[in-house]
Amino acid sequence: MKLAWMGEYRDVVEKLIRYCNVYAAVYKKEAYLGTSVKVSYSQIQVLEYLLENEELHQNMAMIAGRLGITRSTFTKLVNRLVEKGLLEKFHASDNRRDVIVQATAQGRQVYADYSDYVYHAHFSRMFEVGHAIPRESLPAIAAMLDAGIRDDVPQQPCRETPKLIPVEKRNGR
Repeated sequence: MKLAWMGEYRDVVEKLIRYCNVYAAVYKKEAYLGTSVKVSYSQIQVLEYLLENEELHQNMAMIAGRLGITRSTFTKLVNRLVEKGLLEKFHASDNRRDVIVQATAQGRQVYADYSDYVYHAHFSRMFEVGHAIPRESLPAIAAMLDAGIRDDVPQQPCRETPKLIPVEKRNGR
């Protein structure tokens, strides 16, 4: 029986579901993803978001919301990345309650290695097939994928760069 609700998008929905299921199966598993350090895709997403948005100096709660994960999950990911030496935690001098996280030099290198790996292992083939799609259609495709996601977290505007103070480590952590 063919389900009518998918209509003309049946093939796209089927492939999208398969892609999501494959990704979900490996999302939290740590592996050497072209890197010198074992990382998971969930950890890489945190690192990637921070590198792409470092000028925003967002607090951890805001970043968790933008990534669509709970604060507790985000905190666990950040703590794991701090343990690996890929992130550092800071307080903003103008607001000691907010914790700001930034990539270390090692974190930047791990991400550079990962991005080279993931591009060649996964995305280069996808992008090659994507060349057949007219460029003007790409925003519509992105909007289509985004339309099913509830995203009620506003983007925080850039703020002036605060002086960052390292978060003190407690009990050897």
